[in-house]
Amino acid sequence: MRVSKKRVLLLSEGFGAGHTRAAYALSSSLRKLSPNVQTKVLELGSFLNPKVAPLIITAYKKTVLSQPKLVGMMYRHQYNKSLNRFTTLALHRIFYTHTKNVVHQLRPDIVVCTHPIPSAVISRLKRLGEPILLCTVITDYDAHGTWISPQVDRYLVSTQEVRAKMIHQGVPPSRIKVTGIPVHPNFWEHPGKDEIRERFGLKDMPTVMVMGGGWGIMNDEVINDFLTRWKDKVQILFCLGNNEKELKKLEQDPKYNHPNIHLIGFTLEVDKLMEVSDLLVTKPGGMTCSEGLAKGIPMLFHHPLPGQEEENCHYFTAQGLGEPISSLDTIVKWMDKLGNDLDGIRQRREEQLRSIDLYRPMESAHSIIEMLDSKTVPS
Repeated sequence: MRVSKKRVLLLSEGFGAGHTRAAYALSSSLRKLSPNVQTKVLELGSFLNPKVAPLIITAYKKTVLSQPKLVGMMYRHQYNKSLNRFTTLALHRIFYTHTKNVVHQLRPDIVVCTHPIPSAVISRLKRLGEPILLCTVITDYDAHGTWISPQVDRYLVSTQEVRAKMIHQGVPPSRIKVTGIPVHPNFWEHPGKDEIRERFGLKDMPTVMVMGGGWGIMNDEVINDFLTRWKDKVQILFCLGNNEKELKKLEQDPKYNHPNIHLIGFTLEVDKLMEVSDLLVTKPGGMTCSEGLAKGIPMLFHHPLPGQEEENCHYFTAQGLGEPISSLDTIVKWMDKLGNDLDGIRQRREEQLRSIDLYRPMESAHSIIEMLDSKTVPS
């Protein structure tokens, strides 16, 4: 007898790359855990309105880059407020008029949202009578009110601290489960370092990985140029993501033309590059921090954006897993550590990895499968 597969629809949005990475990470984990699960990932706005959605996302990106203080002010002002009914109605009319048709066509057993906007839209469909099982995965180390809706059947959150914040905002404790942020299963694997170095043309020496975020927006010439001072003693991997303009610019700069400096564009093998790196310099996005956590790599946080990135930075700093770049002296300190205590850094990393199960790497996927197995859709 053939067993029908359970359908999981994972919805995200393109406001930063972390939300969609979380959706694909869950998709891979679910299929790895159960052969009877079928998954589909959609960036809902881009799927339903491919002409307008990219314009909105580009405008948002420009605002983040040019007016970060404004973004932070809005984040704090709206902190305890959910997306109001007028906003969700407007989103529903502008972007998601066909969301109901998509749900009817795909007939998912559960909808999992990794961004607050699709979560709000599916919540509205539920208020209008659609019998949908809804799971929302919060992809930061904070609990902003825009994530919260009475129609969400279960929230998967990163930490006990986030759970406590949500309870304070009125979410029933029974609907919140601490699972950690889902990262792709590849980040929990540890292939041979020699093989990775040979594949990417890298040396076995102190290695710093510099990540520009999902949009490739870490474009601080002061920090990047400062790091190149150690290029004779430290191997530096500049990962520029989709920022092709910055990649070409650095390729033409003599300071970056050195055997120990590697300029890397978009890649699906960040996990392997982290595996052979000893220090990660990054913006503190929730997904990148979680991926660094899975690899046990120490992190330096570059100019967190006001709002959720600041909260992520505070959390990882408090846990002793990272440190903000408060001045160039922070980089000097870590370059000295790499030169004088590389064995100690690598040993502490191994100790961190031995306790990694405390972070429940597959717990998010397990929780979704549990919901599928005891599926109770509101009537």
